[in-house]
Amino acid sequence: MVSESRHLSVSIRRPAEQVYRYVTDPANLPTWAAGLAGSIERVGEDWIADSPMGRVTVRFAPDNPFGVADHDVTLPSGETVPNPMRVLPDGTDDCELVFTVRPRQSQSAEDYQADCDAVAADLARLRDLLEG
Repeated sequence: MVSESRHLSVSIRRPAEQVYRYVTDPANLPTWAAGLAGSIERVGEDWIADSPMGRVTVRFAPDNPFGVADHDVTLPSGETVPNPMRVLPDGTDDCELVFTVRPRQSQSAEDYQADCDAVAADLARLRDLLEG
């Protein structure tokens, strides 16, 4: 099992508040998060998305002025995967988005690397979408 987290980031030429609003709206996940690129719908207080692993539940941290966009994804197995994410203003009209990838229990180094690669691709897709 890999024991360290990786902080992946991307600079986005958009104001932090705009990026924060976009990434914390679960309805936007299929546009940039490949693992959640199927359908997503609100069911009560939850957001349910189709993923390669099956239907998952996505819950974001409450709205806040600090750019905290943490979200939990509950897998069909019942395991909840926390996903720390921050939108950081850079003092201009741009920002940096930081996503922390943490290894899951008993995850191989190869699977962890694949997760990190997938997140990096998602962040690049998000940047291209928002800057496009």
